[in-house]
Amino acid sequence: MLARGYLTWELTKSPIAVVVVGAGFAPPILLLSLYGGAAADRYARKRIIQVCQLGMLVITLFMAVSISTNTVTVFHLVLAAVGQGALWAFLMPARQAIIGQLVDESQLTNAVALNSSGMSLMTVAAPGIGGLIYGFGGAAATYYVISGLIASAIVFMGFVPYVVPIRKAGRRMWGDIKQGIIYTRRNRTVLMLLLMSLSTALLAMPFRTLMPVQIEEVFHMEVEALGLLMSMIGVGALFGSLVIAGLSKTSHRGWFLLGTTLISGLAILLVSATTSYVIAAFIMVVIGIGDSGRRALNASLILEETEEAFRGRVMGVYMMNFGLMPLGALPLGFIAASFDVRLAFAVAGATLFITTLGFAMLTNRIRRL
Repeated sequence: MLARGYLTWELTKSPIAVVVVGAGFAPPILLLSLYGGAAADRYARKRIIQVCQLGMLVITLFMAVSISTNTVTVFHLVLAAVGQGALWAFLMPARQAIIGQLVDESQLTNAVALNSSGMSLMTVAAPGIGGLIYGFGGAAATYYVISGLIASAIVFMGFVPYVVPIRKAGRRMWGDIKQGIIYTRRNRTVLMLLLMSLSTALLAMPFRTLMPVQIEEVFHMEVEALGLLMSMIGVGALFGSLVIAGLSKTSHRGWFLLGTTLISGLAILLVSATTSYVIAAFIMVVIGIGDSGRRALNASLILEETEEAFRGRVMGVYMMNFGLMPLGALPLGFIAASFDVRLAFAVAGATLFITTLGFAMLTNRIRRL
C-alpha cells in the first residue's frame, strides 16, 4: 500500500490517480469473490492459498522489473492492483475459512484475532521499514523486498496442515454460489455483520489511499513520514487484536465491535482537524485500535455465526465489501482534488460515526453477540 500509493503520487501528483490505483483491486474482488468463496468450500483451502501466493509473487516481481527498467507507468500500477484483487478474491475467503478447520469451535474468535494480530504486527513494522527502503533505495528496491517476503510466505504456508475440502464439487459453481447467497440472506445476524463491515469498507479503508496526499499537502513531508503514520495504525491494531484474542463469548463482543467502529469514525474526524504531524501520529494509534474490531472481531463473529459448510461462501460475500470500496474512495478523491484532503477525511469520519450509531440504536442483533 505504501509503495503503490506513494509511487502513484510521484508519477502523477493527482489525488484522483492515487485513489484510482489504491482502489484498483476492488472491481475484480466484486466480480470474483463469490466464486472465490464457492471454491473455498469445494477445494482444499491450503492449495488455493498457495496458488494465490504464487500469483502475488509474479505481480510484485513484474512491478519491480518495470521500475528497474524505467518503464513503469500508472497503467502498470492499475494492472498490478487489478491482478492483486483477482487473487485476493480467492485467497482471502480460503484464508479466513481455513481457520475454522484448524482450531476448535470454542477457540475461533481467539484464533482469528491472533491471525489478525500477526497481520497487525507487520502493519507496525512494514510501513516504517518500507518508507526507509523507499526513501533510500527507491521504489524498485521496495518491490524486490516485498517479493522476498511473499516468497517466504509460500514457504511458511507449506507447514500448515492439509485439510480435506468441505464438500465435493458435484453441482455447478453457480448453484453453490446461489445457495450461499440464500443462506447469507436468511441468516439475519450474519447479514447485519456484513452490512456493518460494508460501512467500514466504504469509509475507513479509502482513508488510507489518501494518506500520501495528506503527507505532502498538509504536513509537507516525504515518504518516510508516511511509513511512520501507517506503522502507528499498526501499533493500535496490534494492541486491539491482542485484546480481542483474549475475549470470550461472555465478553459482550457485539458492544466491543460497535465501540471500536465508533472509535474509527471519531479518530478519522479528529485527524482531519489537525495540521500537526505529531498529533496525527497519536491519532493513528486510535484508528488502529478501531481497525482491530473490523479486521478481527467482525470476521470472527461472521465465521462463528456461520455453519462450517457455508463458511467459504459467506467469506466470499464478506470480501465483496472490499470490492465496493470505490463507491467510497472515488467521491473522497474528488473532494480532496476539488477542495481539501482534510474535508474528505472529515466526511468519511463523520459518516462512519453516524452510520455506526444507527447500527447500535436500530438493531439488537449485534449488541447481543
